[in-house]
Amino acid sequence: MEFSVGDVARRCGVKVSALHFYEEKGLIKSWRNAGNQRRYQKDVFRRVSVIKAAQKVGVSLAQIKQAFASLPDNRTPTSDDWDKLAVSWQQELDKRIRYLQRLRDSLGGCIGCGCLSMKNCPIYNQDDKLAEHGPGPVLLDRDKE
Repeated sequence: MEFSVGDVARRCGVKVSALHFYEEKGLIKSWRNAGNQRRYQKDVFRRVSVIKAAQKVGVSLAQIKQAFASLPDNRTPTSDDWDKLAVSWQQELDKRIRYLQRLRDSLGGCIGCGCLSMKNCPIYNQDDKLAEHGPGPVLLDRDKE
């Protein structure tokens, strides 16, 4: 059975342009029928679902492509394959969770309290003393494992 790009977009809950983009990036594949219209096999539904699920937890398209390429014959991931892929991304996800927790814990009080006190603010960086530790939000980037 074959599906049009519109069929796949509707079924997967993505825009047609997203499917074109995924195809351009080598994440999914199609072929052209006699009328030069894209057609997809049924397994594209699972591939797009894996892409969307991985993206929701912050896995990049490059990482997804690398994971797909690691499968025999670049096949569509099975349930067992998905379990293995998820485990391989777990360390990165755990790191992101810790970062988000630090962000939540550091900013929650500041956003809600309205004190505007530079003396009491836990993320205030007087005289840019933290510059020696690198660029960006160094207090939040410190990994407190």
